[in-house]
Amino acid sequence: MIYLDHAAATPVSKKVFEASGPYFLEEFFNPSSPYLPAKKVSKEYEEAKNVIARAIGAKGSDLVITAGATEANNLAMAGVSGGVLYLTTEHDSVRRVAEQYGGEAIKVLPSGLIDMEDLRGKITDETELISVSLVNNEIGVIQPIAEIGALVREVRMDRLRRGVKRQILLHSDASQALNLLDVNVARLGVDLLTLNAAKVYGPKGVGALYVSHEVRLNPLTVGGGQENGLRSGTENVPGVIGFAKAVSLAKEHLNGNRKKYAEFKKVFLDELQGYELPVKKHMLDNFVVLCYNGIDAERLVFLLEEKGVYVATGAACAASKGVRSHVLAAIGLTDSEIAGSLRISFGETNTKEQIIEAARIINEVVRAERERVAHE
Repeated sequence: MIYLDHAAATPVSKKVFEASGPYFLEEFFNPSSPYLPAKKVSKEYEEAKNVIARAIGAKGSDLVITAGATEANNLAMAGVSGGVLYLTTEHDSVRRVAEQYGGEAIKVLPSGLIDMEDLRGKITDETELISVSLVNNEIGVIQPIAEIGALVREVRMDRLRRGVKRQILLHSDASQALNLLDVNVARLGVDLLTLNAAKVYGPKGVGALYVSHEVRLNPLTVGGGQENGLRSGTENVPGVIGFAKAVSLAKEHLNGNRKKYAEFKKVFLDELQGYELPVKKHMLDNFVVLCYNGIDAERLVFLLEEKGVYVATGAACAASKGVRSHVLAAIGLTDSEIAGSLRISFGETNTKEQIIEAARIINEVVRAERERVAHE
């Protein structure tokens, strides 16, 4: 198997699995219980939160642990009464919630980057929250969040001078970022930041939302008052311990991963034939978007699977429903180009030899498909 869909899911690393194991078996206690073994687990849970938080320049008390990025994105908007702006290429867990608040979409340029002029023009005194992912989950484009953060501070100061009391906050989904970017909440200028263990070789079903001290949110789940009252429910201790280990490993190997995936990308594209690149710049090194106009990419996915190569046509949740990619449409691709587009995302399961072999197989399958289509 040559797995090239790490943007959808990553395997739990062996070190993460080993770190989490004892908290399933021996250290299984509820952190809210009063006896010493439970208090020890509670302390270790909080220490793990601190590890995750320090990786983004925050404190453990700034994090709300969630069941993944979707819940974190939903929670990030739970404090607003309206006035949401979101990037048109956002994941559905942002778009659909924003639309419930009457949200308005911010345009992107053909490069996939945010149209800053469109953003400036759409901010009004009613705007409460702006949500822009640090890295797009379908095309890997890295957004200029620090620049957006600076604009939000300008708006804040202007409102203060004019006596406008409504808050304006910046949220960013950084689910895809921790493996390859040095993420720091202060440098980015964000008030809310989403993290996801499942994208950094940690366990699935665990995420976190960084919440700045000045932000007040409404909980989505109430009950025992865990996570500072913002996310009730017994703490997922094994998940958070694994999350912390995964984040630590990601930080440790950040520079090495960048170099490795940059090399993979160059080798891969050098070996490929007859493709177009709808996105070429401002991307994570482990993302490649290929366009084979006139070919059915969904059919390619199945044909490649038969040969042991696993790729995607876009976000897993959209692809499984046969939904046309709103991301590729937003950057100006035609229906035919969207239908012929594949998303490749490298990861820890890959070797250089695999990348070369995958390119050879893709060339072979695409060539056969073009011949089949030509004779229809």
